[in-house]
Amino acid sequence: MQFRVRAVDAGSQQVMDLLLEALDEQDARLQLQARQLTPLSLQRGRGLVWRRRGDRFSVPLFAQELHALTQAGLGLVESLEAFVEKERAAETRAVLERLIAALRSGQRFSAALRSQAEVFPPLFVGIVEAAENTGELASALERFIGYTQSVAAVRQRMLSAAIYPAILLSVGGLVAVFLMGWVVPRFAAVYRSGNRALPWGSQLLLDWGSFAGEHAAALGAALVVVLAALGLWLWAVLRRDDWSRIVRIVPGVAHWLELMTLSRLFLTLGLLLRGGLPVHQALQLARSVLPAARAPAIERVAARIAEGQALSTALDEAGLATAISRRFVRAGERSGQVAEMLHRAAAYHDAETARWIERFSRLFEPVLMAAIGVVIGGIVLLLYMPIFDLAGSLQ
Repeated sequence: MQFRVRAVDAGSQQVMDLLLEALDEQDARLQLQARQLTPLSLQRGRGLVWRRRGDRFSVPLFAQELHALTQAGLGLVESLEAFVEKERAAETRAVLERLIAALRSGQRFSAALRSQAEVFPPLFVGIVEAAENTGELASALERFIGYTQSVAAVRQRMLSAAIYPAILLSVGGLVAVFLMGWVVPRFAAVYRSGNRALPWGSQLLLDWGSFAGEHAAALGAALVVVLAALGLWLWAVLRRDDWSRIVRIVPGVAHWLELMTLSRLFLTLGLLLRGGLPVHQALQLARSVLPAARAPAIERVAARIAEGQALSTALDEAGLATAISRRFVRAGERSGQVAEMLHRAAAYHDAETARWIERFSRLFEPVLMAAIGVVIGGIVLLLYMPIFDLAGSLQ
């Protein structure tokens, strides 16, 4: 983000106005301190600041690289300094330098991460905090890497299944708009000059063509506005990571989206419990993986557990368990391996969801292609029916 700064140069004692690019206000003040400038005022600049995707700090990549270096025997500060030396993105360097400064001042690694809550999610901070108590940071990072890979695999399956239908809808929609907005109005002008009786369907289509030809500018502007509004809505939904709202439009998908949400919850709880966190703290951190509407259910689970209920019963009463996962968790409670059984429940539902996605894509894609073909073919057929009638009358 941009900051408008009014500062005094320590050397020349001159007042100057600057425009700084910084991650946050703390980063902006550190940059001013490095340039020996004393800020008089510091305001966040207005307007949009466009960033390249590669400039954003990637927590999964950070965890992978930190795990590799700590496994090789490097210390935490030494590993972070190595990251700073090879990093070119200014935003990532600022995050790493603040971590190093916090560690050198005597803070714990989890506290240094928590001070940059806009970068590091609570889940990652909680895993590191639990690892500090056991001295197994490398193992905790390895578990977090496995968790992110599992979540990314589910998203990748959903994305792969949606790409081909999205292409079909886009191309089919463009062809239909071209036919209705350009071809049909020209056919309408030709048929209107012939003064022949037309089939009902063709007459209705050509009436639309005449209307579109007379109001082409207004219809074009309306189409642009609708497409822009749809694009902004999609961008806002994806920015909030609420893509499930888009997918729920497809009939029969809501159940499987719920199953994927619960699978991610089980995976997160298993990860945190395996790291040594108490159940109450693990539940609070796991709230972040649930949609906002389902987050209060975690509070009900925590309250039931505080009253002495078993985790399996509390999850079931809060609507956060399936018949299969409830049995997995109960088996874990009897054997003392709740974290392991939560992971197995998540893996079971992930496999079940993957099979459904494969079956659904195999069925949905040809059905969608047939529907688009019927729409476009129907438009073309209605356009040419008067020509067929004319050819029959000539014979």
